[in-house]
Amino acid sequence: MVIPERVETHRLILTRLRHTDAEEIFYTYASKPESTRYVSWPRHQALEDTRNFLNYAWHAWGQGTDFSFSIRLKGANRLIGACGFLNDEGKVQVGYVLGPLHWGKGYATEAAQKLITFLLAQPGIYKIGSFVDSDNQASVRVLEKCGFVVEAVLKDWWQFPNQNYQAKDCILFQYPVNTYLPG
Repeated sequence: MVIPERVETHRLILTRLRHTDAEEIFYTYASKPESTRYVSWPRHQALEDTRNFLNYAWHAWGQGTDFSFSIRLKGANRLIGACGFLNDEGKVQVGYVLGPLHWGKGYATEAAQKLITFLLAQPGIYKIGSFVDSDNQASVRVLEKCGFVVEAVLKDWWQFPNQNYQAKDCILFQYPVNTYLPG
């Protein structure tokens, strides 16, 4: 896969995560309980947690398994969140997170739509999906606006680390196959 390290939308710039993003990531969303409630990774307790994640992200990009982007506002170049996707040999899982000051403005939808656009152009992508805690109605709306459809509702499917690892019901979404596979 050839994934661009920088793409733009109408209001946003998505750029491959860099080590220099550490403090902005930590203070914008990674250390915020409200931002990390529904994510699959533990909230960052210290800046070192963010630096360790960035080391992972840098290497995973090179291996073609995890493509993580900062989300920045055009003009201000202010980091407001992150998005990206995990690649398992053509089966892709999309995700995003925003700082709470930037919720409800359509930024997650705009970033996710851009990810889908360039994923659709990649050879070998045969499935695009995502999953959310069934309580996370904001993310449900984002995925629906992007054209995802519910594939399944899974009882006690994921233990979210920032919800005391309690097993939660999740909604599994997929982007409709016929929109990105030929024939």
